[in-house]
Amino acid sequence: MDFMRQYRIRPHHGMCLYFFEGKGYSDGFTAHMAEVKEWLQGKEEPATLKLVGETDEICSACPHNKEGRCESAEKVDRYDAGVLKYTGLKAGQEMTFAEFERIVEEKILQPGYGKVICGDCQWRDICHK
Repeated sequence: MDFMRQYRIRPHHGMCLYFFEGKGYSDGFTAHMAEVKEWLQGKEEPATLKLVGETDEICSACPHNKEGRCESAEKVDRYDAGVLKYTGLKAGQEMTFAEFERIVEEKILQPGYGKVICGDCQWRDICHK
C-alpha cells in the first residue's frame, strides 16, 4: 500500500473547501487554502483527511489563528458541531476528501442545512454552485 499524506481538517472546512473560489482573509490564507484543496483532491499524490475539532491545516495560514487558537472559536466550534450533527460524522474520523465532499453535499448542501449551520459566516454569500 502506498503512503498517503493525511491532513487535519475542521469539519466546517468541508463546506468552505466545497465553495472555495479564491477569496479569503488574506493573500497568504487564500493561497494556502487553494494549495490545501489541491492536496486533498490528490492531483499530486493521494491524501486523506482527519476531522479535528481544533485548528487545522487550513487554520495554519489564517490571520485569526492566534497561537493555535481561533479568535472566533465559539463560532467555528458551532459550525464544526453542525457539520458533525448533520453528516453523522465524528471528530477523529479519517476519509478521502472525495468521500467527505460527497457526504457534505448529500447530507448538508442538498437538503439546505448550510444556512442553519453557518448562516452568520461572513463568506456565506459565495456558498452556492
